[in-house]
Amino acid sequence: MTTGDKNNTCRACFGPLGAPFLSLGVQPLSNSYLSAESLHGKEPAYPLDLFRCGRCGLVQIPGTERAADIFNESYAYFSSYSTTWLDHCRRYADMITARLGLCGESRVIEIASNDGYLLQYFRKKDIPVLGIEPAAATARAAREKGIPTEVCFFDVPCALRLAASGGKADLIIGNNVLAHNPDLRGFAKALPLALKPEGVVTLEFPHLARMLENGQFDTVYHEHYSYLSLMPLVPLFEEFGLKIFDVEELPTHGGSLRVYASHKGSERNETRESVGLMAKKEKTLGLDKRETYEAFAKNAEETKKESLAFLEDAKNRGKSISGYGAPAKGNTFLNYCGIATDLLPFTVDLNPHKQGKFLPGSHIPVYSPEKIQEAKPDFVFILPWNIKEEIMRQMAYIREWGGKFVVAIPKLEIF
Repeated sequence: MTTGDKNNTCRACFGPLGAPFLSLGVQPLSNSYLSAESLHGKEPAYPLDLFRCGRCGLVQIPGTERAADIFNESYAYFSSYSTTWLDHCRRYADMITARLGLCGESRVIEIASNDGYLLQYFRKKDIPVLGIEPAAATARAAREKGIPTEVCFFDVPCALRLAASGGKADLIIGNNVLAHNPDLRGFAKALPLALKPEGVVTLEFPHLARMLENGQFDTVYHEHYSYLSLMPLVPLFEEFGLKIFDVEELPTHGGSLRVYASHKGSERNETRESVGLMAKKEKTLGLDKRETYEAFAKNAEETKKESLAFLEDAKNRGKSISGYGAPAKGNTFLNYCGIATDLLPFTVDLNPHKQGKFLPGSHIPVYSPEKIQEAKPDFVFILPWNIKEEIMRQMAYIREWGGKFVVAIPKLEIF
């Protein structure tokens, strides 16, 4: 359990959590892919329930599994296998370098730097970088690219160590890491300790508003401890000496936010109008209303019924189906819906670390994309719907035999 969990209280403000507004059943860890040898062993599984804090509004799941047990040597998520994501990162590096005037005398630290997917673009500009990455396998891949990387979690001891060694940053980056940290308070406390007086923090994360609006229940899994919006973060950061001075909406991961933060006393970074406008927008979208979350839960159940009906009908009509992708979100979707090899015989993925493995819970085998060409399925069910355009471009050849693409979120569509 993490801070705040033992008494069913919020990990950010210790407010009451009450009852969950969404229950996705008992599920295995979404990134715990299975080998053939471990396929028939006991598979740990945990309740996947979503709560909203009655005080600050933070949406979260309890910390049922230690982060160290998730982000370990077997962690299979590598960021460099999506060209869409890499292009996003390259553009960010160009933008933030110009905005902050970064140069060879600057220092950039990325938290959860994975396989060096982002820091490589700063290295090309001759800007000194350091990655902080808890998963040894992805850190090793980053080092092979020439990206200096420490294998550890970013916390107060880590930040103090960086500061003591003269390694405070002009820019600290955290892409899709804040939601993955069970100790939000410790994370927020560590950020200013590793930041230069006029330094800037940028954090990107899927926006709760888009998740609710588009029925993205599959983005809920044990690795994602929190489901973030601007409103709960402002007081949390202020408590530890940081101010959020700018915010941008992004199209990534189905709709994300990028927040900019600095020391509260920083004169360089004045708070922009965007912060107040986003706070107002979140209220307009009903993020502070119970009815919004009840509608989200109802939509998840409807998506489940609709998806099962499609797959069962296709099977009964003798149509062949394969999956594309083996993302964590896909595992939440498949396990919540109860979809296994009888309805989805296999899936494929570009990531060689997932090929030859089996999906947790559903035990659907993962092959390389060439399997699609061999099997010639009538339907390709895209599990990472957030990059469906990229996938449909890559796999356009399925049209040669009349194949079609299917996505289930935000609603079932056939392309």
